[in-house]
Amino acid sequence: MSGHVIIAVSGKGGTGKTMFSASLIRILASTGADVLAIDADPDSNLPEALGVPVSGTVGDVREQLKRDTAAGRIPPSANKWDMLDYRIMASITETRDFDLLVMGRPEGSGCYCAVNTMLRRIIENIAENYDYIVIDTEAGLEHLSRRTTQNVDIMIVVTDPSKRGILTARRIVELSQELEIKFKKVFLVLNRVREGDLDRLELDDGLEVIGVIPEDPLVSSYDMEGRPLYELPEDSESFRAIKKVAEKILSL
Repeated sequence: MSGHVIIAVSGKGGTGKTMFSASLIRILASTGADVLAIDADPDSNLPEALGVPVSGTVGDVREQLKRDTAAGRIPPSANKWDMLDYRIMASITETRDFDLLVMGRPEGSGCYCAVNTMLRRIIENIAENYDYIVIDTEAGLEHLSRRTTQNVDIMIVVTDPSKRGILTARRIVELSQELEIKFKKVFLVLNRVREGDLDRLELDDGLEVIGVIPEDPLVSSYDMEGRPLYELPEDSESFRAIKKVAEKILSL
């Protein structure tokens, strides 16, 4: 694919999509590409998986702007969208390998939809500055119904080999079709696969498997110890499997 590529990683909660996102970001960045990582999950686990401390979120920026406006600290004539865009750009955390933007959620009673509206605007405004944008979406189907992933090029659905996980993956594909959200590619990644799992899986033609990640005790060990999954050894089973997926994406 030419130009910038926007990749969204979705799936049922607990299937390992954030682990996958962290390793994918690492591999894409290792090619010398400019990569923006976006944590669009309200639970906000991506910074910990990447080992990057974050001081603020887009939700924080929005709420502060609301407080400043209510307190009269911003002139009525000021362009609020321009000011919001500036503050959001300033909230991006820059690292040696990639940039990171955390969406978070509003502190007040406002619904999460406002943050999602800003996510669409952010992608439209800054996509051209990066070769790859990797979005770790919120679990489930909400990001589709809110159309936060409508401009995505590649949707990667991460699932464990359970029937419930496969069902969620199928629903993501079906809902995107119902909402007429046009992804250039939709791929399925099977995570935590043990011997014999593939033999009993029932997959239809609408789910193209791009990668299989075996059960990796090292991932559980890193989680238990609170170590960043971004630092998984290159020879670990999970990292090697995700690298194969990344190579396929890079060849598109």
